[in-house]
Amino acid sequence: MAEAVRLAMIGCGGMAGAHREGYQRLWEAGLRDFRITATCDVDVARAEEMADKVAEFQGERPKVYRDLDNLLAAGAGFDAVDIVTVHRAHHTLAILCLEAGKPVIVEKPLAITLRAGKRMMEAAEQSGQLLAVAENYRREPSQRAVRWAVRSGRIGEPRMLFWHDVGHRVWYWGWREHKEQAGGGWSLDGGVHFADLFRFYLGDVTRLVGLSKAYFPTRFRDEKTKSDPVHVTVEDTTMALLEFANGVSGEWTSTNVARGQGFGRRVIYGSEGSLDLRDGLQVGEEKRSIKELTETYMASLSPEEKERLFPRGITEPVATELWEFIQAVQGKERVETDALEGYKAEAISIALYESAAIGQWVTLEEIENLQVEAYQSEINADLGLT
Repeated sequence: MAEAVRLAMIGCGGMAGAHREGYQRLWEAGLRDFRITATCDVDVARAEEMADKVAEFQGERPKVYRDLDNLLAAGAGFDAVDIVTVHRAHHTLAILCLEAGKPVIVEKPLAITLRAGKRMMEAAEQSGQLLAVAENYRREPSQRAVRWAVRSGRIGEPRMLFWHDVGHRVWYWGWREHKEQAGGGWSLDGGVHFADLFRFYLGDVTRLVGLSKAYFPTRFRDEKTKSDPVHVTVEDTTMALLEFANGVSGEWTSTNVARGQGFGRRVIYGSEGSLDLRDGLQVGEEKRSIKELTETYMASLSPEEKERLFPRGITEPVATELWEFIQAVQGKERVETDALEGYKAEAISIALYESAAIGQWVTLEEIENLQVEAYQSEINADLGLT
């Protein structure tokens, strides 16, 4: 397909706003091999608002749809879909689109459970259509610089990873606070970004052991007065030990119920030094900030590499991931985070929950092969995924 790709945006709230901004950045940079021809949301007012905002930059207002059935019935009007909805809906929407012959990019995580993710990958294979996962974190220039530094031996042989996010919040985050809608708490919703970065920097995780706790299963719609409480059903604290195929040991901690002193630190240690994602590289007496490291990395790229990774100088990662998808639909490029890549990243987050559920180490192989589904079984049963 060489002509401009006609896109349908399915789901117009939350993160869809960042996607719309990404498309606008592409458009304003002169990268216009696409048109957004449809917006779709169960809340039609959101779809209407999205259509208005798209029209502001592309000059053509997309058609608005309330549900996927009506959108697919008008399928001749679009070529590919961008799905940004609650996690629970990812697999049902994506499978219908793939079966209708439409390439799909879906926001992370790939699916609400790995069984649902496998169904999506099977549908993509059977239909011969592209299935990509929107994974923007790794596309930041600084994150690409970290990978480059680690894999080029700047800290010697990688040995250890420490990833700590410790804080506190009481406000209610809507559907993301409910297992049946989100699949898990922040260790899946945001954690799949981090799991992807672990693999991006250091390669495959082979096994892990984890614990998961819900110390404070209440959030408040009114944060200031701590009124209008809501019972939530996802975890608020996880801790895990990870072993990588290359021998690296990892420690991953995440909590949002640590009252008082909070802290965050993300450091990779090697045989010769360390790389702190906040403070930068330290090897002996040499110290390089993340900014300096990123500048050195960017200078190392050929003009062709730089244009491929950061087209027209765009470094905003949502825009670059969407441009890559558009190029892939046209047959000009391959997507970096395809369905399998997204599946393997999600499997790390899911492995944490499964390990906590059964109280022992789990291998990523058995998690990816659906041999352990103690945590996921409740969601799968509710969705009829057997």
